[in-house]
Amino acid sequence: MKLRLAPVLAFALAAVWLVLDQVTKVWAESTLTRGEAIPVMGELIQWRLVYNPGAAFGLGTGYTWILTIIAGFAVIALVVIALRTRGILWAIAVGSMLGGAISHFGDRLLRGPEFAQGHIVDFIDYAGFFVGNVADIALVGAAIGAVLLSLFGVPFTVDAPREQATELAEPADHDA
Repeated sequence: MKLRLAPVLAFALAAVWLVLDQVTKVWAESTLTRGEAIPVMGELIQWRLVYNPGAAFGLGTGYTWILTIIAGFAVIALVVIALRTRGILWAIAVGSMLGGAISHFGDRLLRGPEFAQGHIVDFIDYAGFFVGNVADIALVGAAIGAVLLSLFGVPFTVDAPREQATELAEPADHDA
C-alpha cells in the first residue's frame, strides 16, 4: 500500500494543532486568573481565561451535549475528507480544521463540568469582541483557506490541472 503525502500531511498537521491547543490551554489554566485581563498588545489582544459552554460567541450555551455530538460527527467527516485529500494546500486546510475540531471535541467530551458537557477553555481576548483559543485560530484559518482554494478552483481530490477541474465543473454547451 502506497502512502500518499497529502493525507499524511493533513493528519500530522492536525496533531500539531491539537498539541498546540491543549498545551496552551494547560498554560492558560495554570497561569491566568479566570476573567482577569492581561494586556498582550494593549487592549487589542489580551489574555483572559474564560470557560465557554456554548459555541462561537457563546451561542448554544444550554445545549453543550448537542454541540458534543455535532463535534464528534465533524471529526468523523474530517477524517474521511483527510483520507481523500490529494492536494498539499487542501491537506493544510483540512489538517488544520481537523486539529481544531478534535481539540474542541476532546474538550466537550472530557472537560468539566460533566462528561460530554465540557466547556471550552478560551483565553485569547480579541479587543473585547470575543475570546478564543489556538484551535479557533486553526479552524478560522482553515475555513478561510478552504474558501480561497475553492474560489481559485484548486482541485480537492484529483491531481488534475486547474483548467481541467474548471471544465469538469462547467455545464456542457448543448447547441444541437
